[in-house]
Amino acid sequence: MTKKLSIVCGMVLVFMLLVELSFKVDAVNCDPEELRPCFRALTGDVTPSGACCRNLKEQQPCICKYRLDPKLGMLANSTRARIVAASCAVLYPVNCKIMNNGIMEKA
Repeated sequence: MTKKLSIVCGMVLVFMLLVELSFKVDAVNCDPEELRPCFRALTGDVTPSGACCRNLKEQQPCICKYRLDPKLGMLANSTRARIVAASCAVLYPVNCKIMNNGIMEKA
């Protein structure tokens, strides 16, 4: 009985985390202009600024959207983008796919 209860509690916890994540993605205004402070770090061998890292953390749920955008993809998919994300302690999604209601990342 205790094992079943633990499994059910674990499943409820995972569900709650997924719901919370979906609300966070919806609450973020995906605006690539917010990443303007990161431009020098993305295009050169410059350490990302504090403003870059703060904005990148806020825009993290949008990274897949930026990677799949033909206008931004070349920069967002670059090795340098991964380095900047790592320098800012931001999770860089490995695989992205588009869902009907927006962007879903799959790492």
